This record gives sequence, structure tokens and C-alpha cells, in this order.
Amino acid sequence: MSKTRNLGQAALGLVLLTAGTGHLTTQREEFQAQVPSWVPLDPDFVVLASGLVELGLGAALLSTWKQPARSRLGRLAAAFFVGVFPGNIAQYTEHKDGFGLDTDRKRALRLLGQPALVAWALAATRKS
Repeated sequence: MSKTRNLGQAALGLVLLTAGTGHLTTQREEFQAQVPSWVPLDPDFVVLASGLVELGLGAALLSTWKQPARSRLGRLAAAFFVGVFPGNIAQYTEHKDGFGLDTDRKRALRLLGQPALVAWALAATRKS
């Protein structure tokens, strides 16, 4: 089970590094569709800031293997996924297109992915 958790943690780290890179480069505009209209900040700033957080979390997941820091990091990553969930909800309720999510059905299905990310972060980093 330990090897599975290690693999899960490393894979999540790579996913976050990829997403964070996308926030700062080629997918920057797409990510702006997930910034709720009620957020009183420039959407580009929000995308850049969240991208930097993702890069930091991804790097930490690829380099933090000892407990209790590992499980704390998993809880931090899970909290980040919870924190950005309103953006996914806003994309659905505001009918914003982005990443091929061009129908309410697709946007609604995307909402299911966020709890899975929370569970992934917690499961991959929990104490044995």
C-alpha cells in the first residue's frame, strides 16, 4: 500500500505542476473562465496566483515523503482543492465555457472531479 500511496502522491504532484504551468502559460485564458464574477480581483491575477500555489504544492508533493509533514501537505492540497471549488461552481452557474466545458451537463460533470481531487490528496498522503 505504501508504494501505491507514493505513486499517488507523485502523480498528484505532477498533475499540479502541469496545471500550474498551464495557469501561467498556454491555458491562462481558459482558467479565467473559472474565476467567479463576484471575486473582487482581476481574473488574470487570480489565475496567476492560483497557478503559483499549484506549482508550489506540486513541487512539495514531489519532495515531501516523511510524516507528519507529508500528511499535513496532503491536507493543505485538499484545502486548496476545496478553496477553488467555488470557481468550478461559478463556471457552471454562470455558464462560462472553458476547457471544452461548453454545456451545462459537461460543467456539472466537472463538479464531480473536485471531491475526487480532495480524496486523492488525503489518501495519497495519509499515515499508514
